[in-house]
Amino acid sequence: MRFTKMEGLGNDYLYVYGEVPENAAELSRRLSDRHFGPGADGMIFISESDSADFSMRIFNADGSEALMCGNGIRCVGKYVYDKGYTDKRVLRIDTLSGIRTLRLFAQGGKVKNAAVDMGIAEVSEERMLNVEERKILYTYVSVGNPHAVVFVDDIDKVMPERLGKLIENKVDFIGGINVEFVQPVSRNKLRVKVWERGSGVTLACGTGACAASAAAARKGLCDLNSSISATLDGGMLDICIDSDYRASMTGPANTVYEGETDIC
Repeated sequence: MRFTKMEGLGNDYLYVYGEVPENAAELSRRLSDRHFGPGADGMIFISESDSADFSMRIFNADGSEALMCGNGIRCVGKYVYDKGYTDKRVLRIDTLSGIRTLRLFAQGGKVKNAAVDMGIAEVSEERMLNVEERKILYTYVSVGNPHAVVFVDDIDKVMPERLGKLIENKVDFIGGINVEFVQPVSRNKLRVKVWERGSGVTLACGTGACAASAAAARKGLCDLNSSISATLDGGMLDICIDSDYRASMTGPANTVYEGETDIC
């Protein structure tokens, strides 16, 4: 099986074009292993679609299936454009969270960045959670997938590998929840650390950056209809939340290498 390893802000996946195999979950578990496989946050399968230009299916490193991936969908756009499956600069991609629209920005015939219409960010009221005898306030946000956004004073003191896992399993949501720890740095500037359900700590999460920005806008920490800088461990994403809380995200997409494996 041939694959392409790609990343957006260090959020890396193995991309395969064609029909999704029946053992996709097991493949993702084995190939995502960073010691015995190529290593990744998961696998993304790109297929033809009757309702959009292409479809994508996302499997996390633990084999669970994700509904949507903001960094991953940018790389899908780069994959199909760079490899000649399309010459369109505006694409509609079918995901388990619905169809998302991509705008591609290319240089020298290769996509460098992409802007994604991420749909409406549904922001709920803040909720209280008891974790290890601590009360943690979080905001539930849906961006096609579920997020718990926790605002903190000093993000460098946060241990997402411990707290993220506890919150993911503590929140009453079937299948767990993604967790973002967010420090407002200044007006329209956020620092974000991510715990992704099914993958653990990752360098970046596109839907998470949108969720964090939408929650910050609801709290009055960021402006609507403005550019919001969300800096994650892997780099910066440009987010805009409009007055209807529709989120858009712009960021890079890169190819790491082409590979082939006997594990299939």
